[in-house]
This record gives sequence, C-alpha cells and structure tokens, in this order.
Amino acid sequence: MRHRIFNEDGDEELVFVMGWGNRWTHENVSWLVGQLTEAGYRVHAFELPTNIDDFKADWLEPVAEYVRDLEEYQLLGHSAGALVAQALDGADNHVYLGPWWGYGEGFPEPLLEAVAKLPTTFPCLPVGDMDRAALGSKATDHQIATTPSWVSPAFVRETRRAQDELLTIDHDAVVFCSLRDPVVSLRAIGERVPAEHVVLYDGGHELFSSGSRERHVDTLLAALEDGAEAVEEPEDAAEERPQVSA
Repeated sequence: MRHRIFNEDGDEELVFVMGWGNRWTHENVSWLVGQLTEAGYRVHAFELPTNIDDFKADWLEPVAEYVRDLEEYQLLGHSAGALVAQALDGADNHVYLGPWWGYGEGFPEPLLEAVAKLPTTFPCLPVGDMDRAALGSKATDHQIATTPSWVSPAFVRETRRAQDELLTIDHDAVVFCSLRDPVVSLRAIGERVPAEHVVLYDGGHELFSSGSRERHVDTLLAALEDGAEAVEEPEDAAEERPQVSA
C-alpha cells in the first residue's frame, strides 16, 4: 500500500483513505488534497491496492497500524476507503464520501455470490464502465485511462465479507453521496447513517469529480472540523419551516 504525506507543516492531522483505483496523481484527487492542505491539514493519504485476497491484511491492517501512532486526527474515506475507514480507531470526526458499504444495483447479489466462490486471485472480472457518467463530469481522461478494468473473484469475496461485517458507524459521522451513484448501495448508507447526517450532491460516484464540488467544499471542511454539528439543522430552523397539511 502506498502512503504519502502532504503539507508536512500542517496544524492538524488528517488521514485520507482513497477509493479503489484513486491515485494522488489524478487531477481531481489532487484538487481535493489541495483543499485539505489549504485548510491547514497535514494529510496522510493512502492508495489502496486494486487487487486483494485478504481485506484485513491487504487494506485494513496497514492503515490501522499507521494511525496508532497519531494522537489526534480527522478521518476522511472515499468509496472503498470508507470501507477501510469505518474500522479504524481514534479519529475525532469521520467523514465518508460515497462510502462503498454495499455493491450498487448494477451488481446483482446472485452474480456476486457466484463469482465470489471461484478459487482464483486473478483479475478476470470486468468492473463495468468507470467513465464520466459514473464518476462525475470532471473526471479526467488520465483518471479514466488509469483506472483498472478488472477485479478478481477473491476481491469480490473479501470486499463482500468486509461489507457484511461492518461495524456500527460512528454516531457523529457525516456522509456525502449522490442519488445517481452507480457504484455503491444507497440502501447500505441509509441503514447506517441518519438522514440528517447525509449531504447530497449532484453528480456521480466521486464528489471531487462532481461538477458541484465547489459548492460542497466548505461543508466538507466544516464536517471534518465539527462532525455532524456542521450539517445538522438547528432546532429553531426546523420549527420555523412551514408545515404542509394533508
């Protein structure tokens, strides 16, 4: 697993576990890292291996061992990175972008169950279109060209197992997601995070590749700093909202 620190002189620690196929050389990932460093964070960024045969050994344990040496930090996980991040200890606030806590509707459960039984670690299963329609309108040609097109049955087996063994999501966690995300299960998000802690954006799977990303930067930074308080509606505002009669 590759790891890199951005902004060594940052005032606060932030652990960013990127999604499957993300690289910090991708322009849109770099844009997000830039927003974080400009906000004063010392960003510890992790690139996940794109082929695994053991979720804990290949994805979780390297990051978990690293964060044990951090006394205080904020946690940001995108997609598969959010599958890893939900199992980490010690973060003050947890923010998840398009968390991959379940496969999207385009991946039928019977098919996943069948391919997961194949005894091979060879990447022989197509992942489908990871284009601008899926990722977001600002996804770049370089990003799309360097995103892997195949995964192994072992990858499917291990990620499904990790999703089945999800821990209770921190009560103060904030999720950013799109209703048009073809990659993740929105149901899996709704079952684990209260609606008032979910921020919807217009776009595909990646907030940082979304055409609406600029509108959500301040909210994202506020959620990292203050947790769910940054997105919860004040009680007096809810009381003043007009009521609709049946």
